[in-house]
Amino acid sequence: MTSEAVVPDPAPLVEKGHPKGLYVLFGTEMWERFGYYGMRALLGLYMISALGFTQARKSIWYGWYTGLVYMTPILGGYIADKILGFRKTIILGATMMMSGYFLLMVPDMRTFVAALALLILGNGMFKPNISTLVGRLYKRGDPRRDAGFSIFYMGINLGATFSPLVCGTLGEHYDAANHPIVTAFKWGFAAAGVGMLLGLVNFIVGLTRLSAVNMEVAIHETAAATAAGKPPTMQSEAERKQEWGRIVALLIIAFFTIFFWMGYEQAGNTLTDFAKDNIVRDVTLPIVGKYVIPVTWFQFPNAFFIIVLAPLFSVMWVWMGRRGIEPPTTLKMVLGLAFVGVGYIVMTFAALAGGNTGRVSMWWLIGMYFIHTVGELCLSPIGLSLVTKLAPARLGGMLMGVWFLAVFAGNKLAGNIGELYSKYSHVTFFEILIGTSIIPAVVLLLLLRPLKKLMAGAVD
Repeated sequence: MTSEAVVPDPAPLVEKGHPKGLYVLFGTEMWERFGYYGMRALLGLYMISALGFTQARKSIWYGWYTGLVYMTPILGGYIADKILGFRKTIILGATMMMSGYFLLMVPDMRTFVAALALLILGNGMFKPNISTLVGRLYKRGDPRRDAGFSIFYMGINLGATFSPLVCGTLGEHYDAANHPIVTAFKWGFAAAGVGMLLGLVNFIVGLTRLSAVNMEVAIHETAAATAAGKPPTMQSEAERKQEWGRIVALLIIAFFTIFFWMGYEQAGNTLTDFAKDNIVRDVTLPIVGKYVIPVTWFQFPNAFFIIVLAPLFSVMWVWMGRRGIEPPTTLKMVLGLAFVGVGYIVMTFAALAGGNTGRVSMWWLIGMYFIHTVGELCLSPIGLSLVTKLAPARLGGMLMGVWFLAVFAGNKLAGNIGELYSKYSHVTFFEILIGTSIIPAVVLLLLLRPLKKLMAGAVD
């Protein structure tokens, strides 16, 4: 009896569609990301305006925070696999994050650190396990898996689309004439907390109505049996070798994603600084008249482009797959890395046009976000799907945590490189990011054939 046999088949499919459980997880992740990106849009501005950080110090703190939220998932994956199960771990994480957002309403350095700690740990409990549940909705070999993850990823960005507009507008402009800036930030963080509350309610109610996600009980029972020294299957030497080959391939690919996130995650850091100081934000709007676009609104284009492009990519992968012309998963990862570099080529031209102190059209930044979005859709949702394909069932949550550990490294390095923004010219800074994206993309391209051997047919 294998571990696969212990896990029940997914619930009956919606006709010509995806498992119903996908939409429960879609809604939960949408509201969780609303809270995360709403808070992130304000974080750098809050550290400088309310807490008195310098640009360099803000960048380091930003890197540690955005990095650590992706390091703790390895702990959360372990807890779900071995102790609490997926459902309880996700609920615990959502509750911790909600508390952290509300705690940020208190403008104090010690409270700020405590709030970040809750957000970091809560994200670790939540993030890897909800992604793993998405993978569990599909049988091995189901051609809809990548498309399902693209739909799930659209939920992430649906929340991210509206959060800068809601949380950012409240945080930057709420009654600014009569209240200090700290009070304005308070309402932005409160909106993030409400978003997380809605996500928690959606998850709990959805689980009571749909048995599709309740397969986590069986997954937890399998993990518990393994932990108790009762492995559900006896593998042959060849099977163990094949399993380890797939794990090694996953680790190699995860290493290269570090360079993607290192460039991509400048969005809430140095690219926000560029939007604040180097973009023409004065516009004339119908009815409103002259208006200065809030800095936080420049977190909107990436998520908006995801909403527009994710369904197209989902359909495109399925259409290409049926005709045998879909790019291999690993080649999609190469393209994702390369597009980040191309985006910074655009920013280099913008920096050449405006210098370090001049202001340029917002279309430079919006164009870069469009290119980065295309790269993101080639790498990030496909990467989540990749983990569920390569990871053994008994290690699904833990290896999803390892995947996010690579995202931690990329985010942390993004903070370190962001510190150079105030030390070099903008042109030089963006040229560095071109190199850290294009060079790894070329190296990964050269490794595609040996990686295919290691994956032993588990991935195209």
